[in-house]
Formats: sequence, C-alpha cells, structure tokens
Amino acid sequence: MEEKIKNCIEEIRPYMNMEGGDIEFIKYEDFYVYVKLKGHCVECNYQDVTLKEGLLEMLKKEIPEIEGIINVEL
Repeated sequence: MEEKIKNCIEEIRPYMNMEGGDIEFIKYEDFYVYVKLKGHCVECNYQDVTLKEGLLEMLKKEIPEIEGIINVEL
C-alpha cells in the first residue's frame, strides 16, 4: 500500500518541483495519507487544490479505499 502511495507522490513531485515546492510522504494510517508540503508549496494559496484535486484524485484511482489526505505541519 505505501509503495503505491509513494509512486503516486513521485508522479506529482516534478510538477511541484517546477514551482519551487516539494512533498514528503509521512505515513498511511486509518485510510488517510499524511504528507508534508515543502518549499513554496507551504505558502501557496493552491495547496488544497494540489492535494485534494491533484494527489488525492490520483491516489483514489490507484487505491479506492483512501478516504483523504492530510498535510502535516511539523
């Protein structure tokens, strides 16, 4: 399961890098994926769009049981 999640993150990462941002996988627990946004993504007004309409939709196609994605601010 985690490997599939990491592969999806690797697919979206280059697009985030082009804008000066990045994303890190933290964990998968109770049907939720926890990630940490980095770089310009931390301050971006579109971070919710990136996570919910970008990465979450991609993840749900691969792993339908995923219920959500949570940005962890460590």
